[in-house]
Amino acid sequence: MLSAVASTHTGTRAVSAEDLESLAVGAWILGTGGGGDPYQKLLNMRQLYQKGYRALLLDPMYLNDDDRVAVVSSMGAPLVGQERLADPHFALKPVRMMEEYCGARFRAVMALEIGGGNGLQPFMVAALMGLPVVDADSMGRAYPEAQMTSFAANDLPMYPLAVADIRDNEVIVTRAASATWVERLSRKVVVEMGSTAATCKTPRSGSEVKDYGILYTVTKAIRLGAAVLHARRQHGDVIGAVLEETAGRLLFSGKVVDVERRTTAGFLRGHAMLEGLGDDRGSRYTLHFQNEFSVGERDGLPHVMTPDLICVLDSISGDGIGTDVLRFGQRVSVLALPAPPVFTTPRGLELVGPRAFGFGFDYRSVFA
Repeated sequence: MLSAVASTHTGTRAVSAEDLESLAVGAWILGTGGGGDPYQKLLNMRQLYQKGYRALLLDPMYLNDDDRVAVVSSMGAPLVGQERLADPHFALKPVRMMEEYCGARFRAVMALEIGGGNGLQPFMVAALMGLPVVDADSMGRAYPEAQMTSFAANDLPMYPLAVADIRDNEVIVTRAASATWVERLSRKVVVEMGSTAATCKTPRSGSEVKDYGILYTVTKAIRLGAAVLHARRQHGDVIGAVLEETAGRLLFSGKVVDVERRTTAGFLRGHAMLEGLGDDRGSRYTLHFQNEFSVGERDGLPHVMTPDLICVLDSISGDGIGTDVLRFGQRVSVLALPAPPVFTTPRGLELVGPRAFGFGFDYRSVFA
């Protein structure tokens, strides 16, 4: 259960330790295979809470139009993120850089993407800064590239952008020709930093968040995670609990029989092949990914594709499974969840449709 509203005047409510546990589960499912494993950041939040730090969740409608909101994330290849442990002070670094560059303080923090560990990233920053986390993000899931956001889909500027690593390297992209150029420039920087970095994206005003953000996704992730944890405690159907909570669709059940992946240009790319079990016995399913799952093919034909959320879950526990940890023999369920409407517009599909990932066909939703 979500914590009660702490203040009807400020629109904030306390985020409990239980909420954080649920958030980690829900964000990992919404990560569509990417966003980084939330476990390390959950451990950091447990430690911060033990030390007396706390986080508040802010209803975006309570933002003033001129409030400044820091949009934070980790950037890089998921495999590298497994080796370089999460650190709240590292996550805070580019936020301080951005405040210094812009000469103004932030009112709140929000996630670039609710998916995976990036769904917990703003909580680490907010706890250290004493700021609330906005109940919103700009993807409604995880996407691999910086321009794949609801803000870019509405043609908002995507610079400046601050990037920092654990050594003593700091870079600010002050201007770029387009949102895609912001991604290209920052990706090159992140690759040189070892394919993992902390970022503070372009500061957003309260009005921009309210008008163009994907709202209440933190609450969505907490409720989703809570539903899974409840089903586990009741020894119930965890996959069914996810489908009921999200209005999703079960596409395939099987086991992983092959995985091919490689880290190139700061991304984890590859595909996984599944062999059907139960009602899907005799069929094969291929999942393509670039950090996140982008296209699923059933028996060689396109079956599901971005921007529909392609989620691969452990069939027993309901845990999300990242593209970096898929392995031979895992029993998995492939689910599709509905995409945020902004990404099914012509501009949204230009940014995140299958052609944006190099596929030669147009988007066709499994929910159509």
